[in-house]
Amino acid sequence: MFSKPGSSRSEPQDESDLFPVITYRHLLSQGQGVKNPLRVIALCDMDAFYAACEQVRLGLDPSVPLVVRQWNLLIAVNYPARKYGINRMCKIADAKRLCPHVRVVHVATYKEGENEPVYVDEPDSMTHKVSLDHYRRESMKIINIFKEGLPGAEIEKASIDEAFIDLTQPVREEILRRYPNLAEVPEGGSLDTPLPAPPTVLWEDLGALVPIAPDAEQSETHSEPDSKEKISQDATVDVPTVPSWHDLALSIGASLMKPTRERIHGELGYTTSAGIARNKFLAKLVASYKKPNTQSILRNAAIPNYLRPMEFQKIRFLGGKLGTELANEYDVSTIGDLLKVPLEDLQNKFGEGSIWVYEVLRGIDRSEVKEKATLNKSMGASKNLGKPVTKREDGYHWIRLMASELAFRLLELRETYPGVWPKTIVLHIRQGWQTSRSKQAPFPFVRNLTADDISKAGDKLWDELVGINSTSINITNLGLAFAGVEASSAGQRHIDNFLQSPDKRAQSPQKRKRKESISVPGDQDLAKADTQWTCPECRKVVTVPESDDPFTVPGEALATLKTIHEDEHMAQDLAERFARQEARQESSRTNVRPPAKKRKEGGILKFFQPK
Repeated sequence: MFSKPGSSRSEPQDESDLFPVITYRHLLSQGQGVKNPLRVIALCDMDAFYAACEQVRLGLDPSVPLVVRQWNLLIAVNYPARKYGINRMCKIADAKRLCPHVRVVHVATYKEGENEPVYVDEPDSMTHKVSLDHYRRESMKIINIFKEGLPGAEIEKASIDEAFIDLTQPVREEILRRYPNLAEVPEGGSLDTPLPAPPTVLWEDLGALVPIAPDAEQSETHSEPDSKEKISQDATVDVPTVPSWHDLALSIGASLMKPTRERIHGELGYTTSAGIARNKFLAKLVASYKKPNTQSILRNAAIPNYLRPMEFQKIRFLGGKLGTELANEYDVSTIGDLLKVPLEDLQNKFGEGSIWVYEVLRGIDRSEVKEKATLNKSMGASKNLGKPVTKREDGYHWIRLMASELAFRLLELRETYPGVWPKTIVLHIRQGWQTSRSKQAPFPFVRNLTADDISKAGDKLWDELVGINSTSINITNLGLAFAGVEASSAGQRHIDNFLQSPDKRAQSPQKRKRKESISVPGDQDLAKADTQWTCPECRKVVTVPESDDPFTVPGEALATLKTIHEDEHMAQDLAERFARQEARQESSRTNVRPPAKKRKEGGILKFFQPK
């Protein structure tokens, strides 16, 4: 969850970047972004979120072991159940054997004829469709609490159960409120005058503080509470222990996060874990330091000894082919081992792009926290079919199920945004592991929307896609989606246009030219265990190949393929960046304008290309 290496500066940074001199300019100037040495980023993660949602919905005691299942897969295991050795790789029977009194809850499902999802103990995957609506609603409630409780902060919803929060601005305001004498540069000084010595920083009751210099007997937790790595004496480095202004900024950030997390627990019943550090990469990493229901703080001075004992291949982008090559080339396994490799050596063997490897090993990340639109432009439902549809008439059943889900979600959304309406309805199908095919049509406004209205439109697209007289089909995935979902202000003409008759609408000059096919990312039918993902950047559909191996977990296989695909984009961006840099340098010598884009092959890029 950190920046693509292509966004890094060409000049590398080292651990001296951890201890910058803080000046009045840093405190008083706005708009410094990721370069601000007083930057404070938090990552808040919901503890076993799906399981917590069900525990709260059912009114169960938090100490009750509970797992959430989706068909035959476990998609969430709460912490009381984990104490019995249950994890998401377990089968239902194994979970009950390990803990006979474990509570098993199947996610809600849609059934034909029902207008909303219901909870059934043993739904049939041949007739039912999974709904994750309850978790989406609870997730939005949490995001709203962040927005209300942390005014001035930038909030980026990273996934359904976690969010990044840039606390830099509210922290800056709090520093100036506490120390108003810092609002003006002292007489005879300038904006570049260093701030005076910082006050004593009090960490009590603010969370778990990652130690600066752990001794030989101390353990650091880097993932789950029972996963610990011993830090040997020779793995540590000496770092300054004098409090800094950034320490104060982190403590203020922690003091802002604590009541917000307590409010989430008090109002909604969910516990959270948070990591607070100087950037997104480190905040994400340290959020797992003392889970569950704790916030952990990583001071700049603690970064070197926190990172050094970690296996570097656990870091995103370093767990694939590049990580393996680095491990083999230098015979290393930990970050501390790889830190000994000079940048020049890395670049000689892996190209200019290996600057980002050098930096991320030192905890450097410049990605921004960017708030995403609360109203998604698309809304989709899809179904991976265990039993393929081989007859045209059998497809109508699944279209009606997906129409019920879309109707439920759109009507629910209109309660918050009364003017919201989709421009287009899209049906996409896939036969076997072939590339998806899709068909779209305008979706006219309906005053009293029902699932039948959506189903009729979907049925028409289905007939166009498979053919009315088709006798040989083998559909393994169906998806129905709305595209161009927008909230309109009163009086906007295009809403009136929806109310016109089809003939009049066809004559309207505002009508957009209809495309034959688009790809819309629908909500997958399997939560964290699906077989298909659409890349939002290039629109490529990534699918998990069919496997006869009974131990293959679709969600894990998809996650691996998704990471590989994202790594390809990252590496291409990186190669383009250095190609442009070389072109600019050449241009300065020849006074010739460089090309807009030039992709440089080889170097670090080859490690992100699939075989």
